[in-house]
Amino acid sequence: MSLIARNLEAAGIATVVVGSALDIMNAVGVPRGLFVDTPLGNPVGPPNDADTQRLVLSLALDLAASATAPRTIVQAPVTWPSNEWRENYMHVGDDNRAELAAAGEARREQQRARRVERNS
Repeated sequence: MSLIARNLEAAGIATVVVGSALDIMNAVGVPRGLFVDTPLGNPVGPPNDADTQRLVLSLALDLAASATAPRTIVQAPVTWPSNEWRENYMHVGDDNRAELAAAGEARREQQRARRVERNS
């Protein structure tokens, strides 16, 4: 999204990237960013939470109008209903190590099969 935002900005169109990966937003240098501390894939808040979604949209529009410097990133005052997602995000432990290893091997096998099919 940041590359698209930069191209739009170069054409004179103001953009705001709404995202939940602050490190990526900082690294790629979004023109204007609204960081929402939620699980990946949920940058405007929980599903079916129209009030939070309206708030995030309103904050993004305000940021588009008010940011005075490039690479401005603001954190939205949005919280996820439970912090359980943080505890489970990218969890690797003895309880799931074999399952993850098997899933990885299955994915690698699918990729090998696609390469063979493509090269046939």
